[in-house]
Amino acid sequence: MSAIQDLQRDSSEQRAALESTKARLRSLEALLHRLTLGQAAMPWDTQEGLQRELELAYSHLVRDKSALEEKRRLEEENGDLARRLESSSEEVASLRRGLCPQARSTSEDVPPGSKEGCGELIWVGEPVTLRTAETLTGKYGVWMRDPQAAYPYTQETTWRINTVGTDIRQVFEYDLISQFLQGYPSKVHVLPRPLESTGAVVYQGSLYFQGAESRTVIRYELHTETLKAEKEIPGAGYHGQFPYPWGGYTDIDLAVDETGLWVIYSTEAAKGAIVLSKLNPENLELEQTWETNIRKQSVANAFVICSTLYTISSYSLPDATVNFAYDTSTGSSKALMVPFKNRYKYSSMIDYNPLEKKLFAWDNFNMVTYDIRLSQV
Repeated sequence: MSAIQDLQRDSSEQRAALESTKARLRSLEALLHRLTLGQAAMPWDTQEGLQRELELAYSHLVRDKSALEEKRRLEEENGDLARRLESSSEEVASLRRGLCPQARSTSEDVPPGSKEGCGELIWVGEPVTLRTAETLTGKYGVWMRDPQAAYPYTQETTWRINTVGTDIRQVFEYDLISQFLQGYPSKVHVLPRPLESTGAVVYQGSLYFQGAESRTVIRYELHTETLKAEKEIPGAGYHGQFPYPWGGYTDIDLAVDETGLWVIYSTEAAKGAIVLSKLNPENLELEQTWETNIRKQSVANAFVICSTLYTISSYSLPDATVNFAYDTSTGSSKALMVPFKNRYKYSSMIDYNPLEKKLFAWDNFNMVTYDIRLSQV
């Protein structure tokens, strides 16, 4: 904030300098007017005096012009810096707020796997745009933070993958939120195997993703840059068999919630209905599986909060809804009508971050977040 205040003081000084220059310009115009109108009747020595005044005023004005041009350049740089500082401050403050309203009264030391503070999703806020992809390869993609960050990473570390293309291997890593907002990666991972879909997640220091043109889920440890595990999801459709309606080979969608790692997919046996499985994050073994009555190709995306699967009605309508919930504790689903905004009309990824209590999304080149609210339990 002190840096922003300094910039504001600089701006005030520059405005004062501009007013001074305007006054000199008015004086110069007055001298020129006097010299032009009275030149014929004016004695020669008076004309010479006025001309010297005019030349002096003009030299001052040229000097002021050069100084103002330099100040204007600095002001533009300062303005850009101020915007970045404010944006970074807002994001850091958002992170510090941490828990959503309904969970703030609970302990900050909630153990992994706990469902304390959980309830049903009842509200999704307006999307907040953090940054926009710079190239066509960023039309759709996935970005994430680790809700259980492992050394050497922190809660600020952010990863991003542009998923337009046929050989997707690059994973951009940003140590600080400010670097992510400004688009300056601290590292670029090159995966030993290409990935498919926008369904990747980061959890406990590893990137989990679907291998291209396969039903295999892969665990890539980010710090050591090694593949730690891979597992075929039995019968899972892949490479366009049961994607979300927008496409993108989104047959297999990974998710993280308060209780762990999940995979969302469908099979021939389920006739296209969503199948939800809990995964062991170490070896990717399936721990438990639920078959829902929600057709995967009838919903735009899905995520898991507190062991409940939620789906989005449309990836392109500005006013969509969270339209279904499937509760794994009861094995039952229900229809919902929770408003959800697709601000840029092409949401290709929607995930839940249980640490920040937010939805992360990628909407037509734009990386956005949504605050959420759960019911009291």
